[in-house]
Amino acid sequence: MSIWVNEQIDPSGILYSCIACCDESHAQDCHQSFQENLTDDQVAAGWIARLRTVTSWDDVPANALKLD
Repeated sequence: MSIWVNEQIDPSGILYSCIACCDESHAQDCHQSFQENLTDDQVAAGWIARLRTVTSWDDVPANALKLD
């Protein structure tokens, strides 16, 4: 089982927002939205949108919105 984890991370490495789900297409849409919602100033400052997969809900950050 793959769990898709979308994260927005600030320049200091702190997780700003996170959404996790099991549907790849939904995860891709969410990732695109995360990227598009970063302002030019945020990108210039080092903010990133990251999409990664994990195999267990235990590996998803505790503060994530979890969509099953």
